[in-house]
Amino acid sequence: MSRLATLTQARPAVAAFAAMGVLWGTFAADLPDIKVMLGVDEAQLGLLLFMTPIAAVGAMLMAPLAGNAFGRFALPLSCALMCMGFVLPGQVGLALFPFAMMAAGAGTGLTDVMMNARVAAMENDRGAPLMNLCHAAYSFGYAGGAIVTGALRQAGHAPPVVLTLMATLAVLISLATVESDGRIDGLTRPKGRGAAQLGWLPILGGAMVMVAFMTENAAENWSALHIEKTLGGSASAGAAGPALMAVTMGVARLFGQGLAMRVPALWLLIGGAVVSALGALTAAAAINPAMAYLGFFVMGIGSSVIAPTAFSLVGQRADPKARARAVARATLLGYFGYFFGPPLVGMIAGQFGLRFAFVFAAMLLACVPLLARGLTRAR
Repeated sequence: MSRLATLTQARPAVAAFAAMGVLWGTFAADLPDIKVMLGVDEAQLGLLLFMTPIAAVGAMLMAPLAGNAFGRFALPLSCALMCMGFVLPGQVGLALFPFAMMAAGAGTGLTDVMMNARVAAMENDRGAPLMNLCHAAYSFGYAGGAIVTGALRQAGHAPPVVLTLMATLAVLISLATVESDGRIDGLTRPKGRGAAQLGWLPILGGAMVMVAFMTENAAENWSALHIEKTLGGSASAGAAGPALMAVTMGVARLFGQGLAMRVPALWLLIGGAVVSALGALTAAAAINPAMAYLGFFVMGIGSSVIAPTAFSLVGQRADPKARARAVARATLLGYFGYFFGPPLVGMIAGQFGLRFAFVFAAMLLACVPLLARGLTRAR
């Protein structure tokens, strides 16, 4: 099947990943201005962001019920809720900011489960991997959101305008998620003693995704502050940090789409972790923005293959009757890292500095080889 045909087939999921990338890329690049708007330091901002994962986890637990209620519009409606949630953080003050982030987190958590379960079903129908392609769409969306946000910040626009404009763009992208029958089956456990069991597979896969997303998303969210505050870069230079990492990950994931069919998953995961850790240490030791960019570039190459490969392995090795539930469970566990990563790194940065936050990311990546061995053997 040609690349164009593959992209066309995966269009609904690709659009959902891209829209989410735009929103989180915008938020990461606008974080320095949001911090100023709220009048808080890194540690306080990290605590405020903790409301995001709480809402996201709750939404993920409710995702099976929501998927059944939304029917064939499960993915489009989830994306719409996510986009509306990201308008709010720029419109409120310190007291209401945690609740605004809860809305953004809930929409993201719901969309995450829907889009990953949809991709798993597409992979099963097609008999070929699509996860790297879809995660590449997230990376490119993230980079685009960060770059445009940097330009808007440089032009003097405040968070209320920036977040509203970029959420509108994400809504337009989300229109491509609509399909004639986008129903996501298999999210709820069938009744009876014969129901397929999940076992350790989604736990191991989810743990690996958690490590990958904790390091990846924390770096993307705090790289702008690292460049601007630690290294003295400008607003546009700061926005270039998450944008560079996201573009690198997007391109690497497009190559990873082919590598996933040629390189054993175990070696792909271990190699990605080693390269990503080297990039994190380079960013931590940076003495100027250029050196930090090099670190984010290397980190992006390594991190790009970890989460998509883990998700694909869960979908491939799960019982077909439990595939959607296995992917949903791995998503729930994995996105603890996606959501808890930024606030955790924020608190670490507040106590020990932003440099040590990237050292911490490298330490987390050392867990990947052990998890990879368990995942490639689990069923």
